[in-house]
Amino acid sequence: MNRANNPDERIATMTFASVYPHYLAKVEKKGRTKEELHQVIKWLTGFSEKTLQKHISGESTFQQFFQAAKVNKNADLITGVICGHRVEEIENPLTQRVRYMDKLVDELAKGRKMEKILRTE
Repeated sequence: MNRANNPDERIATMTFASVYPHYLAKVEKKGRTKEELHQVIKWLTGFSEKTLQKHISGESTFQQFFQAAKVNKNADLITGVICGHRVEEIENPLTQRVRYMDKLVDELAKGRKMEKILRTE
């Protein structure tokens, strides 16, 4: 398969900083806050606010972003469809983690309660 047409390769080389403004605009348009977005991202990645800010202002690819992350042990509780694919069935681990984040951002934008988004009891 041509690497340029491989969606897993494109996701791996995309920078987090290029996607973050879209996440922020999506949640703010629906009345949610930057702080809530950060809470969701930090829950998934285990990042501190300082580390998250470094990735927002840097040139980290999604591959580098998730290599630095300590993905939440409950991330596998994230299920559903994003971009036409069931997140729990995505085979590439990096692509699955990126889609986990997309799904969490979608849930936040749709007004879901934070306790449900963060998969807490």
